Amino acid sequence: MGDVWLVRHGATEWSEAGRHTSTTDLPLTPAGEDAARAVAAKLRGHDFALVLTSPLVRARRTAELAGFASAEVDDDLREWDYGDYEGLTTDEIRETVPGWRVFSDPCPGGETSEQVGGRLDRVVARCRAAEGDSLLFGHGHALRVLTARWLALPVTDGRLFVLETATVSVLGHERESPALLRWNS
Repeated sequence: MGDVWLVRHGATEWSEAGRHTSTTDLPLTPAGEDAARAVAAKLRGHDFALVLTSPLVRARRTAELAGFASAEVDDDLREWDYGDYEGLTTDEIRETVPGWRVFSDPCPGGETSEQVGGRLDRVVARCRAAEGDSLLFGHGHALRVLTARWLALPVTDGRLFVLETATVSVLGHERESPALLRWNS
């Protein structure tokens, strides 16, 4: 079983503003494109048995700029569907729902944490079945949930893994135990 390399997409206008972005298909900012190009150096020379990307343009463009334009689109890698909270910041949501947290509280009209966890469990299973290392291009909250599930933690523990844009993180093993090998590099 190989390692799983995670790349969060480059910055968008909404990610820079802290707005919850799931189904709104925003392009990368010019700085986000530059950061995505810089990811290529971190991946250069490494062989991947499986390369997947979210269907959303910000992840696909990051994959392309990082040198992986042929990444397979996997709908299970899309971002958490925030429903009625799409485009809002956490502070704006908390004006009507004090103390709201994405990892443990509902997103009306969107996905539950169990739904997000279920589809990312399928991605984890694909990576575990790969004949070598996997490379995934995706989104902040979804990749945090995937990390929690890789480590056999509940979806709510995704809150523990803050993930910056255009960074590379690596999940693997320490002996037989799933482990976090590198984060936000």
